[in-house]
Amino acid sequence: MMDQSMKAVIYTKYGGPEVLRYADVPKPVAGKEEVLVKVHAASVNSWDWDMLRGKPWLYRLLFGLFKPRHTIAGCDIAGRVEATGSNVTRFKPGDEVMGDISETWGGYAEYVCVKEKQLSKKPASLSFDVAACIPQAGVLALQAVYDKKILRKGDRVLINGAGGGVGTFALQLAKLLGAEVTCVDSADKLDMLLLLGADEVIDYNREDFTKRGKKYDLVIDVVASRSVFSYRRCLKLHGMFVMIGGSVSSLLQAAILGPLLSKKGGKTLSILVHTPNKNVPLINSLVESGQLKPVIDKVFDLQQLPGAMKYFGSGKTKGKIVIRVEDSVK
Repeated sequence: MMDQSMKAVIYTKYGGPEVLRYADVPKPVAGKEEVLVKVHAASVNSWDWDMLRGKPWLYRLLFGLFKPRHTIAGCDIAGRVEATGSNVTRFKPGDEVMGDISETWGGYAEYVCVKEKQLSKKPASLSFDVAACIPQAGVLALQAVYDKKILRKGDRVLINGAGGGVGTFALQLAKLLGAEVTCVDSADKLDMLLLLGADEVIDYNREDFTKRGKKYDLVIDVVASRSVFSYRRCLKLHGMFVMIGGSVSSLLQAAILGPLLSKKGGKTLSILVHTPNKNVPLINSLVESGQLKPVIDKVFDLQQLPGAMKYFGSGKTKGKIVIRVEDSVK
């Protein structure tokens, strides 16, 4: 009889990396509309970290009020199709795929079942490690840079929290459009950002970019913690502030006051509403051509996920952390 179990990293209560457990769990079976994917690689995103801790508390409305709704985290995956449901038309067994599966989660496991709309075909030229870095961080960066404001050559862009996955993608995308890009992060990430093409870097521990007197056409904040008035102050006329992530107070203020302040003064303050897997083929083509380079800081095996999460939580990550699944399961 075939083994109907698989390895996964699970958690049944909120907490730090110590609550994660490498365990045997039932192997999922694809429904009529689903694709069963054998996961080769996954990556770590801030949502995985937030889900693990159940913080900020407001997020528990999404993740589960008293205990995790999803016991296996992981929303960015790359792997190979193992089986398909009877109504699936876009994929067949053996296809190499990638996707942001944040509608269902479960990427930190040998196998996961997802709706076919959550997947794109992985280009043969991309490794599974690289492909796992792209879906969420790449799409968020693309939405922030391409969808929100039409940049012209020479426009000034500032990215706060530029050293992580989203920021490193956003920097490169803005440079492709000819923008002059200022990156803000901790001192240990600034050399990397300069190598990626940043025109100027700022150590946030030494200087507040909202008090420099310099104005920008587009400000992207991955880790927002300031008032919307501070962001508004550093925007040019017709400039735009895009908030991708940050503190609950900043999110609420941007959600409530942003639309009101945007109606006057010619400056727009907005929160990015993530559209999973939007334009993944476009990002893939830029990576394949060498115009966009995913930055991989460290690679961990699946059973090392607690250490990977601890490292992510330290704030020292440069680019992305990859979790290698297929070759690490024992």
